[in-house]
Amino acid sequence: MSTATTLPASTPAATVGVRSWKTPIILMVLSLLGLAVFALGAPSNDVTFRLSDPGEAIVLPELVVSAPVVGWFTAVLMVAAAAWALMLTRSGRRVPVWVVAVFGLLFVIGFLTWVVGSANTPNVALYGLLSGSFALAIPLIFGSLSGVLCERSGVVNIAIEGQLLFGAFAAAVAGSLSGNAFVGLFAAAVAGAMVSLVLAVFSIKYIVNQVIVGVVLNVLVSGLTGFLFSTLLSSDAAKWNSPPSLPPIRIPLLADIPILGPILFNQSIVGYLMYIALAAVYIGLFHSKWGLRTRAVGEHPKAADTLGVNVNRTRFMNVLLAGVVAGVGGAFFTLVSVSAFNRDMTGGQGYIALAALILGRWNPLGALLAALLFGFATNLQYVLSLLGTAVPNQFLAMLPYIVTIFAVAGVVGKSRAPAASGVPYIKG
Repeated sequence: MSTATTLPASTPAATVGVRSWKTPIILMVLSLLGLAVFALGAPSNDVTFRLSDPGEAIVLPELVVSAPVVGWFTAVLMVAAAAWALMLTRSGRRVPVWVVAVFGLLFVIGFLTWVVGSANTPNVALYGLLSGSFALAIPLIFGSLSGVLCERSGVVNIAIEGQLLFGAFAAAVAGSLSGNAFVGLFAAAVAGAMVSLVLAVFSIKYIVNQVIVGVVLNVLVSGLTGFLFSTLLSSDAAKWNSPPSLPPIRIPLLADIPILGPILFNQSIVGYLMYIALAAVYIGLFHSKWGLRTRAVGEHPKAADTLGVNVNRTRFMNVLLAGVVAGVGGAFFTLVSVSAFNRDMTGGQGYIALAALILGRWNPLGALLAALLFGFATNLQYVLSLLGTAVPNQFLAMLPYIVTIFAVAGVVGKSRAPAASGVPYIKG
């Protein structure tokens, strides 16, 4: 005879808290690294940051800082933030996200001051670094928004790379044949939708593994565009591969704002479309009936179906819309960055956009910030190589990926994909 032991009704249930020491330990390690490198290893000279172009309407004075002072200042604050994170975790409380964000900002300031101060020319145009970072992030933002639209509805979009690349190819060809950059931009959107159509048909209708379909599409688009580039575009570049470019459109007054004005309000039409797409996706997902249905389909498709939502049709339309968004992002390469198509010119940025999507926690604004991080790290690599720093470029190139690994592992909090992402839905 077995007996069951029960607690008296008056006995409160024990609350078991699970402490995660990952965040405070990593912050402490990074703070000690900053103390050793930024403070103790700080160069003895001053560092000059140029905040504006001398030709702008409003010229800001140069910012000259002492590398040792900035190094010690950032290192001490990082150690204090890490110690506070340890105390919070020890007391059973969570480390706020803003603490990690401030810590990351301090680390970037300390690292930038140290690495520029160690260069042959301790002088950098900060406005150029920021504007270049923003430009490099534009296709990443389009790609990550494409991923948000797909995964929020339950479809894993590994084919972002193929959508960007085919959009770039179509923009170059259509723009060259028509002599009109806007025709090329429209063709890029159609090309991205074509790639998404294949993804939707195989993954939603025929229930093929979504990751496999995405990888195959990337390989297919890479091979197809590479073949057409070598056989068609290269044979008569003047006809097939000389698209007109989209010039920047300067918004008066707003473009004269120091630092941010030239970055935000002196963009091509693709850059302004990125603002519209970002606002539309964010407002649509979280403040509209369509967004509520999309998120319901991505989290619990069975419940959405019970309430009358056509799950597979919603997924199908979202995947097509995602292809349009990514295709427009691909047009940036051939209509804005370089007025020609080159083999595999996207350089794996679709996969970087996927990483930005995960780092941004499947949120359009989070994906924006993550894409800007990748753009900043990429541009910093180029700028520091020109300055003659001793830091290997390979280290700078892999830095954002390290940050992504830490973030996905839960350093900045638990990151959870939509529950039904990658899970096919079979009605019945």
